[in-house]
Amino acid sequence: MAEEKKDKTGAKYVLRAIAAKATQDAFDAKARGEKIGWCASNFPQEIPETLGLHVVYPENQAAAIGARGAGQEMCEHAEGMGFSNDLCAYARISMAYADLKKCPNGEAELPEPDFLLCCTNICTCMMSWYESIGKMLDIPVIMVDIPFNDKFEVDDKRAAYVRGQFQSAIKQLEEITGKKWDDERFKQVMATSQRSARAWLKAASYANYKPSPLNGFDLFNHMAVAVVARGKETAADAFEQLANEYEQFVREHKSTYKVEEKHRILFEGIACWPYLRATSHPLKEAGINVTGTVYAAAFGVLYNNTDELYRVYYNVPNCLNLERATKLREDACRDGKVDAALVHINRSCKMWSGIALEMGRRIENDLKIPVVTFDGDQADPRNFSEAQYDTRIEGMTEIMENNKRKGE
Repeated sequence: MAEEKKDKTGAKYVLRAIAAKATQDAFDAKARGEKIGWCASNFPQEIPETLGLHVVYPENQAAAIGARGAGQEMCEHAEGMGFSNDLCAYARISMAYADLKKCPNGEAELPEPDFLLCCTNICTCMMSWYESIGKMLDIPVIMVDIPFNDKFEVDDKRAAYVRGQFQSAIKQLEEITGKKWDDERFKQVMATSQRSARAWLKAASYANYKPSPLNGFDLFNHMAVAVVARGKETAADAFEQLANEYEQFVREHKSTYKVEEKHRILFEGIACWPYLRATSHPLKEAGINVTGTVYAAAFGVLYNNTDELYRVYYNVPNCLNLERATKLREDACRDGKVDAALVHINRSCKMWSGIALEMGRRIENDLKIPVVTFDGDQADPRNFSEAQYDTRIEGMTEIMENNKRKGE
């Protein structure tokens, strides 16, 4: 019993509680008569945090609904409303929820929004998704536009443009909510956000140890707090605790990955939430651990000043060119000492999956490792085949074992 109580103080439980509290705080604020919002995951969280606004995240909600088995029902409801099944499953689930105002299983509920915060750096679909909900609920949409960057670095002109977008969003939110911007509070939020980001990236980096002290799939669960609470002291504390736990695991030769680590891979793409168990277990049975990913680390947003802040939000899929996107993944492969790359061709995320095959070809050519793809979806269970996935994992395992025998 004492051991069980001790476990409940672990970082994973603390992180889970922080994510739940963020949603409950929004419900409480709504009950007090405050205006609350729905927010895109890569919208600059420094803005609502500085203004003291409570926001919740439809992408997190859609992932949870998909993981808990209600993704298909919600997607079908959206399709019945006239939305194509070619659209992102997160978008379909979110628009279905905006229409129904409830989940089929009674879980993952969100308070009804008074405004929407959207950012173009994630994908073009999100713009129409949030605009559609804005029309459905007759509420304002605050859009921060961060355009595609065809250069490897972000130049001064692009940074200045995003600074203008920040200023416009702040002004609109002040008018909508009655809150006033405070520069000193902004500095505090930036400092806390950097503490959180550094701790999160440090925790994720422990996967680079060989063997790894963590199961790579753990990061997909822990990253929720990097989205919903990055600017809060509680998140920074929890991520520092997580990093300390992994450091201790390294010293004690322990791991949350409970089988022998025979092979290490890059997992590219968003998790297949309806089939998280079906995608993780074949890997575990083969002794394959995920030690490389750019998805989880994407929310470790690092900067030293406001100029860098305006630039760093370009480091998101819809703004990255192929060369920079490929480098990020090749760096993750090298750091994680991977033997192969497993690429999720996600039917929902055509923008991300659209360049995945070419990135895979370049990774295979540059790093001389096998790159294997599988078809799936982040939240619609109709687009995944367990048989296909199992076959791909078997083939990838054979290649890695042959390479190991040959000393490659």
